[in-house]
Parts: sequence; C-alpha cells; structure tokens
Amino acid sequence: MTPSKIDPITLEILWRRLISIVDEADATVARTAFSSVLRDAHDYTCMFTDQHGRELAQGTFATPGQSGAMALGVRKLVEQIPADSFHAGDVFITNDPWALAGHLNDVCVFSPIFHQDRLVAFTACVLHHSDIGGRVASDNHDVFEEGLFIPLVKLYDHGELNQAVMDMIRWNVRTPENVVGDIRSQIAANHVCAEQIRQMLTDYNFDGLDELANAIITRSEKSVRAAIEKVPDGIYRAEGVIEQMEGRENIVIKATVEVSGSDVIVDLAGSSPQVDWGGNVVYNFTFAYVHMAIKSIFDPDIPNNHGSVSPLLLKAPEGSVVNCRFPAAVAARMQIGHFMTEIIYRALSKALPDRVIASSGGTPATMNVFYGRRRGGSPWHSSVIRGGGMGASSLNDGKQCYIFPANGANTPAEIMESDTPLIVEMRELLPDSGGAGKLRGGLGCRIVYRVPDDETAPLPPVNLGIQSGRFRLAPQGLFGGQPGARAQFLVNGKPGNPYGLTRLQPGDVVTMDAAGGGGYGDPRERERDALLNDVRAGKVTAAGAKNDYGVDVADETPQT
Repeated sequence: MTPSKIDPITLEILWRRLISIVDEADATVARTAFSSVLRDAHDYTCMFTDQHGRELAQGTFATPGQSGAMALGVRKLVEQIPADSFHAGDVFITNDPWALAGHLNDVCVFSPIFHQDRLVAFTACVLHHSDIGGRVASDNHDVFEEGLFIPLVKLYDHGELNQAVMDMIRWNVRTPENVVGDIRSQIAANHVCAEQIRQMLTDYNFDGLDELANAIITRSEKSVRAAIEKVPDGIYRAEGVIEQMEGRENIVIKATVEVSGSDVIVDLAGSSPQVDWGGNVVYNFTFAYVHMAIKSIFDPDIPNNHGSVSPLLLKAPEGSVVNCRFPAAVAARMQIGHFMTEIIYRALSKALPDRVIASSGGTPATMNVFYGRRRGGSPWHSSVIRGGGMGASSLNDGKQCYIFPANGANTPAEIMESDTPLIVEMRELLPDSGGAGKLRGGLGCRIVYRVPDDETAPLPPVNLGIQSGRFRLAPQGLFGGQPGARAQFLVNGKPGNPYGLTRLQPGDVVTMDAAGGGGYGDPRERERDALLNDVRAGKVTAAGAKNDYGVDVADETPQT
C-alpha cells in the first residue's frame, strides 16, 4: 500500500496510531524518570515530526508551552543541521532557551528515525529538569546565573555515547544521579517512539511518512481555517497588566488580534521591554501560548500538528518582554508567558464570549524549588508545581487547583515527603477565594510546609526559589464576574519575598496560598440552588454569599 491510496478510515486509524505511539513514549518517561516533577507532575512533552521537522503528533498530555515551542524549535534545528549529519543511533541534546522551550531547565533530546536506511522522521522529548545548576531564583539578572547552558551537541554519535558531554552535565548540577537518570529516560522515550514508527511503516509496507504527513497536516490546517472563517473579520484588542517585584512598574502586554478570512494575526507591539529578572519570554514560548488560545477557541478537538499552527501569524517585537534578546534571564518565563493565553481570550471575548474563560489563579503556574543537604550531607533537590482556581466560563464553574494554561499535576504530599526532608502540614481549599459570578471561579488552595527541627532535620539552610504571581494583582472576572482571591507567600506567618531566594532554618514554616479563579457573569444571576450547594460544600461561606451574591442563606443551611 502507498500512502496516496489510503482511504479516509485507514487514514484516521493511522493518525490515531501515531498519537498512541507518542503516548507510549510519554508513558516510558512516567515509568522511568527519577524526578517527581516528571513522574508525578508530568512536566514534560514527547512528540515526533516528519523528515522535514514538521510536527505530526504530540502526547495527549503534552504541556502546551513545551509542545508549541518544540513545534517551532525542532523544525528550525532540523533545517539548520546538514542532512548528512544525521545517522542511525544519533542523539542530540540542547537546552538553548532561544532555540526551544524558553529556559535552561527544559532540556530537549531528539533523534533521527531511519527506516530501510532512509531518514523518515525525528522524535523529540523535552523534560523540565528540576536541577540544572545555577542560582535558583526569579531575580537573576541574566541567563548566565541560571544554570548550565547546553548548545546543540551530539550526546550519542552512531550509537556511541559522548562521555565528555555527559560528564560536563554531571559536574554542573547538584543531583547528578537524578539528572543523568532523567536524560536516559528521555533517550528511552525517543527509542520507544522510533521503534514503534518503524513497526508501523513495516506493517503497512510504507517506505516513508511524507505522503501520510501531508495528508494529516493538510486536513488539520483545513479544519482550523474553516473554524476561523466562521468568525466575522475584525480587529480585537486587549491589554494585560502583570505584576513585578515591589518597587517596579508593572509589565504591560498589548495584544491586537486580527481575524482575516481564515488567518489570525496577533501583534504584540507596544508590550513592555525585556526586564532584568527571569520573567522574560523567548519568541517560541510566547508563540506556544498564543497558539494555545487560538487553537482552543477555534478548533479544540483536532489533534495538534504543523497544520493546526499554520493559520497563525505572531508578531512580537524583538527586545520586548515577549521576545527577549540573549542573554536575558528567562528561568521564570512562565510568570509572564502563561498570561498570553488569558490576554488573547480577553481580546476575543468581544467576538466569542461563549468560548473563553475568566482569568485563572493557576496563571501563572507556581513552581516551588526546594534544595539543600540532608543531615548526613547528601544533596537533595525537588521542584513542586502547583495550580490555583481556574477561571469560570459561560458553561461551568472554574475547577479547583488547576495548572492552566500549562498542563501538569499537583505533586502529592506523600511524594513530597518521600523525596525531601520536609513535612507537608496542610493542604486545603480556601472558601470564598473563587471569584463570584453567575458561574463561580475555582477555589484557591493552601499548602503549608515545615522544615523539621528534630533528628530528621536537614542541614541549614534549606533554599527555596519561587516562580509564581498574583500576589498583588488578582485574577480578573469576565462580563461582571468578580476577581478571585490573590496569592500569598508567608514565612513563619510573615510576608516573604517570592522573587528572591529564601533561606529557611529548622522549624521554619512556609505557607503558600494559590489564587482563586475569576467569575463569569453577574453574581446576582447565579442560580440559588448552585449557591446553596456551594455553601453546604464549604466553597462559599454564609458571609460570602451575603456580601458577594446578596443572598442571606442563614435560614437555608444546616447549623453546625
């Protein structure tokens, strides 16, 4: 059989098989990774491309920032590398933020796939390595402070390990066994993907993927363009304000979204210039979350690939906070980059009010990085990703503890206590933290960590670096919905500095409150039964019902 003769049913089967292959590679990481941020929080993405670097499939649970940036980055890398440089058994590695996913922690391992001695595809895996060396804090001034920078280099050449590269990595991180183990997990995932692709080509007697790739990409682009064409042409604008550390002017993101036929042009001209801390965003990462918004609004069901990206043109001025120049600090790029989806939603809310959501407390996701030495002197290092209340939509209340628009999972308390010498004293939802509205925003959540001061205490200090936001500017509602509650960071009950490096001592207690999501619509229009259910479930207090919704529920709820 040749791909040009594939009937529509078989094409769908093959398309889904490609996605399942990437999901199998994804599962390989989950089974073999050393770090909790990978095993449990799923901060990684697997994908593969055709021989030209055009994305064909990504994992079902791919992280949008990584997958969107990879779709651009891997293609550019493939185009830049001479074709005769690729051999069976090659493995390339890089964490260049400007080439791929935007900060040094996201390390990409990609490999060519050969079938019958012909290059047919590439497979790639990006993992967020919790440890990449450097100073772990948002207030670094340039990328040189943030850790080991790995330019594009072969880790394996014709199947032979370049030990010097692996040694370089090993000697520049705090927990080398975990880092090397996670890199080997990436290699294993790519190997699984390559083997399964070759098996599919053998099963269908294909000598390559080009025609199949063209069919998938063409159909995807056609589907997205058809959805865009249903929206009247127009120009829609929005402005987002993102907090900086105390004493600095807030960052402004200006977005102009033009819908023209089947094209969407997003122009970020007028956005703030790049800053001297780690919130700067490279073009690829900005593109990823702009595309996330456009794709989820217009055609959320078609699988992501090169075709779904094609209708979008992004303009982002170089030297701005959304397209920063080397050597800008970028470690905390999500503190600004995650807002791109929200801002595009706000712009298009005027045209498509039923397809957007209010601001989310999980925008940006919170990354807590703890590290230090155990009592015996051995190093430990752990990254914890947390979400907040999701914004409400026209159809549903916001969900609790969501990491949005990024993907991922909240790290279980038991895993945290197993991997580190810390104690998780409390995890709870915060009543009244979801923005009031016809549809209520999701609740924020609290987690309390304690550094033990007994025989299990680690050697002081315990270092804590935070990447987060919403401490001063609350998530906004839409169409009359109220804002969600703000985030909070306390050390021993007193406000801490979420931008700097916090050094904890035995007995110290850290409280982290994630923000609640914004509400959607006028709170006075909320169904009474829905409000009463919220009160009974402890999501809204009686006082909150009266103050935010104008409803006295004292006589309708059981007394406790």
